[in-house]
Amino acid sequence: MDSEDYSEFDEHPRRPSKSSQKRDSEALQSVGEALIALPRERLTEFDLPPDLLEAVTVAQTLSTHRGAYKRQRKYIGKLLRDIDATPISEKLASLNQQSAEAIHAQHLIERWRDRLLAGDDHDINALMAEHPDADRQKLRQLVRDGRKERQEAAAPRAARLLFRYLRELQQQTQE
Repeated sequence: MDSEDYSEFDEHPRRPSKSSQKRDSEALQSVGEALIALPRERLTEFDLPPDLLEAVTVAQTLSTHRGAYKRQRKYIGKLLRDIDATPISEKLASLNQQSAEAIHAQHLIERWRDRLLAGDDHDINALMAEHPDADRQKLRQLVRDGRKERQEAAAPRAARLLFRYLRELQQQTQE
């Protein structure tokens, strides 16, 4: 017997395995879950078909601990299979990237604030080197008030004002 390759004569093309179909379905369901987690105002940015938008809106009202939520999630996955979900998942990824960048920027501002309140004038000079257009007098006043509040264990009003000022400086630098 010859072991010849008869694949070229195969009339039935191979379909994706059941496991790969399940993985694809679960991936689309996770895209659906991400859509459910978004606020309704953000959903309008996605240009979703009306039936998908309605399904996501209904899922947002359901309790996550019930079977109805699970069925709705699977239904959203089915609706996503019927359309091209690539633009939706790309937009979700860009939103996640933007929020990660915003969180990183906020943490950087918090570190600067804490460094200024705990440190000395060298830290103010370091900040002025990064942001030469900053108002040194206003910055010194905010830092002085913040340090005084920390010593007196008062409410951190000046620390919040310092944080806002540092955020304004960062936004000016980005523009």
